[in-house]
Amino acid sequence: MKEQVKDETPENLNGKLNSANSKIDAIKELIFGENIQAYNSEFEALKADIIAKKEELQNLMSAVESEILQNIDTLSTDINIRISDLEKSVEDKLDNLDDKKVNRKLLSELFIKLGEKISD
Repeated sequence: MKEQVKDETPENLNGKLNSANSKIDAIKELIFGENIQAYNSEFEALKADIIAKKEELQNLMSAVESEILQNIDTLSTDINIRISDLEKSVEDKLDNLDDKKVNRKLLSELFIKLGEKISD
């Protein structure tokens, strides 16, 4: 027995799709009635509002990111300046300590020489 070949040409498929779409449109009209245009316009307004808020948020995030990066850069510069000042201060104090140690040695040598001169 031969199987029946269905007539599935593109024209027939398009006709079936159009028929199905018209049935869906009829069902929508029954369910929503005249309010469908109002619903569509509300959805479009909401969509536009969401898009606008998204763009506003992205702009705000960009501004905040830029400000944070600038603050980090300023803080980094400030920290580097303070570290340099501390290094200089430590070096100065170490130099003073070295001077004090040298002076103590020099002073002890002077006392020894003074003591020798007195005993002579």
